Amino acid sequence: MSVSIEKAALRKYLLDKRDATSAELRYISSAKIHENLKNSSVYSNSHNIASYFPVGSEVDTHDIMLNVLKQGKNLLLPKIVNDNIEFYIISNLEKLEKGAFDIMEPKDSCKKAENIDCILIPTIGISKSGDRLGYGKGYYDKFLSSIDTVKISLTYTKQIVKSIPTESHDIKIDLIITEDEIIKVS
Repeated sequence: MSVSIEKAALRKYLLDKRDATSAELRYISSAKIHENLKNSSVYSNSHNIASYFPVGSEVDTHDIMLNVLKQGKNLLLPKIVNDNIEFYIISNLEKLEKGAFDIMEPKDSCKKAENIDCILIPTIGISKSGDRLGYGKGYYDKFLSSIDTVKISLTYTKQIVKSIPTESHDIKIDLIITEDEIIKVS
C-alpha cells in the first residue's frame, strides 16, 4: 500500500474519531490545551505567534487568539495566496473574512508577517516522535520547510498514534500540546 493511501485511511479514521467527540468535551479539552500552552515557555516568551482559525472539530483557538491580542503580542493568521500559505498580522478578529476552503483568514488590508517566533499547527494525527498528519494539501509542510521557527501541534490526546506514515517532504513538529501533557519532541 502506498504512503498516500495509508495516510488517507488514517486521516479518515482519526477525523471520524475526532468528529464523534461531543462539542462539550472538545470545548473542555481545548480550554485545557490552552492552559498547557500558556504554561509553555516557548509560547510565553514568543512575541509573534502564528495560529490558525479553527474549523470543524479542531482544537478551538479562539481563546488563544484573544489571549495573544490581550497580551499585546502579534497574532498572525494564515491566508492562502497563489497556492501557498502566508501569515498576516491581525489586530482583532474583525480583520478576518471567509477565504479558501471557507476558513476565516486575514483581509487584504492586513500586513504580511516578517517574523514568526512560534507557530500553532492544526493536526489530525501525530506521533510522539513529531510526525504530523494534516489535511493532505501540503500547505503547512511547504511553508514550514522555508522557515526556522518552533512548530507546535495542538491536538487531543486521542489523536496521538504510534506512528504516522511519512514522506520526504513531511516536516516534524517540535512540541505537542494536548489536554493532558506537553511533549517535547527530541
